[in-house]
Amino acid sequence: MISRRSVLALPFALACSRRHSTGFSGYAFVANQEGKAVAAVDLQAFAVAKHIPLDDAPSQVIASPGSPFVYAVTPLSGSIHEIQADRLSFRRKVKAASATPEQVMTAALSPDDTFLYLLSQEPRAVSAISTESLKVVWRLMLPEEPMEFAVANNGKTAAITSGASVRLLDLSTRELSPALGHATFGSVRFLDDSKTLIAADLGNRRLSLYDVASRQLITHLPLTIRPDHMCFSHDGGQLFLTGEGTDGVVIVYPYHIPRVAKTVLAGHAPGAMAASGSLLFIASPQSGDVSILSIATAKIIGVVQVGSDPGFVVVTPDDQYALVLNRRSGDVAVLRAGGITPNRYKSWSLFTVIPVGSKPVSAAIRAIS
Repeated sequence: MISRRSVLALPFALACSRRHSTGFSGYAFVANQEGKAVAAVDLQAFAVAKHIPLDDAPSQVIASPGSPFVYAVTPLSGSIHEIQADRLSFRRKVKAASATPEQVMTAALSPDDTFLYLLSQEPRAVSAISTESLKVVWRLMLPEEPMEFAVANNGKTAAITSGASVRLLDLSTRELSPALGHATFGSVRFLDDSKTLIAADLGNRRLSLYDVASRQLITHLPLTIRPDHMCFSHDGGQLFLTGEGTDGVVIVYPYHIPRVAKTVLAGHAPGAMAASGSLLFIASPQSGDVSILSIATAKIIGVVQVGSDPGFVVVTPDDQYALVLNRRSGDVAVLRAGGITPNRYKSWSLFTVIPVGSKPVSAAIRAIS
């Protein structure tokens, strides 16, 4: 047990080697972009267990839920590195795109873990990589320079956005649909039932919702912000948005008759978010803090200073901790997410801070049995 006095003293004792035991057994794999490495953070000890060096700067880390592997995307070399999670070691890599500075490259796993889909700008393509052989098994060229994509929960369809359109991709036939809409699109998400696609129309500051089966527009939802960041609640019933325009988070109800519910003031120029079962953690890079929103009441219940330039948030699978990656200070701030009840909220404070490397930009959590 950690006493209240010990918790309050943590900011003054971050350099010490005290271990903080938890019930969750696993690691947070943190991509250190400037350090060209992935830091494996032991989530029982709350300390870095190992730095796993790569031959390029990682921009994204993905954990496979069905196999003991973690994948690091390295855009500059056009490669994906496979890390064996239980051994904390590099295993192999595949070069799936050209080595081009500043290209956008992002990846997503198929729901059954058999494919790793890679979106690249050079070449402008979607590549399907077998997770068994770690080789490209097919590639589809794209008509426009892609920005982001998502894979539906049923594993049948993907969606791809660009600065000009949003399109659907049938993953079995590898057929790309005509443009569903023409605009400057950013983030894209499917609802849990895979029947509705939500695309962030950045230029017009709205959400565009499409029926996947008919490929028809359902509605446009005008927003007070540019929808730069999206985050769903665990049950998928609420969609949270942040972006340029308002110091707050916009809450959307995406099912049945989609509508914008309300805007809640939160932080200063809020950005990345992550949700636990009952709370939403909203990072504000400029002010170095995280606002904590109760999903049930849609009210801010706390603000915690976390570090310099927080840009990524992830919650542990047991909903007990939120990990905030501070890009400028090169560390991970740990917030305790447990012990909360619907009618009574405990005071919030920083649990600990873990130095992880230079410019941490992405993280994925993997349980280890």
